[in-house]
Amino acid sequence: MASSSPSTKGLIWFKYVADTQSFTGGLSLLNAWWNGVDESQKWQEGVFYALCAAYALVSLIALVQLVRIQMRVPEYGWTTQKVFHLMNFVVNGLRAVQFGFYWSFFHIKPKVLDMILLDLPGLLFFSTYTLLVLFWAEIYHQARSLPTDKLRPAYFIINGVVYFIQICIWMYMRFSKTATAVEIAELFFSVISLGAAVGFMVYGGRLFVMLRRFPIESRGRQKKLHEVGFVTGICCTCFLIRCVMVAIAAFDQNADMHVLNHPILDFCYYMIVEILPSALVLFILRKLPPRRVSDQYHPIK
Repeated sequence: MASSSPSTKGLIWFKYVADTQSFTGGLSLLNAWWNGVDESQKWQEGVFYALCAAYALVSLIALVQLVRIQMRVPEYGWTTQKVFHLMNFVVNGLRAVQFGFYWSFFHIKPKVLDMILLDLPGLLFFSTYTLLVLFWAEIYHQARSLPTDKLRPAYFIINGVVYFIQICIWMYMRFSKTATAVEIAELFFSVISLGAAVGFMVYGGRLFVMLRRFPIESRGRQKKLHEVGFVTGICCTCFLIRCVMVAIAAFDQNADMHVLNHPILDFCYYMIVEILPSALVLFILRKLPPRRVSDQYHPIK
């Protein structure tokens, strides 16, 4: 999303979250430590390999869950739940490869190819979690006896437009080679992250309110209520944080999360906006679908 070239050193994010004048002494020491970490190849290796391991673990969990679902209900074909877990496996697997071979990825030529490889998993992450928004939208519309025939086409059209615009931005970056092209790429990613957060707030919020107003009290209703509430909160938070951080990075090279010499910032960013949300959502949605009624039927003898 941004250039992988070295940038000005310093504990840049503190100027966005605190008044540095009131913490001069402590921040001076912390700033010196931060600069030392940025310049250390050992820290870079440790952080990026740790991210590789974390992504690989989440990818493995998604794959195991996909296999379990397939073994439970093989006759249902590719349901939304199966596709969601498959896409989680692919996204996190790509990130694991990216950070496992981080030196090659951050130094690949030409630069536009470097950015494509760094941006693509983020776009797939957007598609993966907007698929969950689609699933909730279908449930809400069915419960309200509203038409659902336009929801899936809308999902594909929105994602198609996002990928088309992103490809156009990559082409512009390839031929312009200016800082403006990078800013446009960052801002576009910020906008689609905000759009995903709004989608979760709208349909996650509607589904949550509908479940709360459901007249019949049951254990299943309470579990579904908690599931929707937690997943909505997690996904809204991660996409909003991504929106803000990427927007700041568009105008401040020191806030760039996609460079080698910001390992701690990279670690915090990817943990907060991708790894932890994916792991938590997979855990919350770990329940397997019920078997078909015919599998549970036993004749009375």
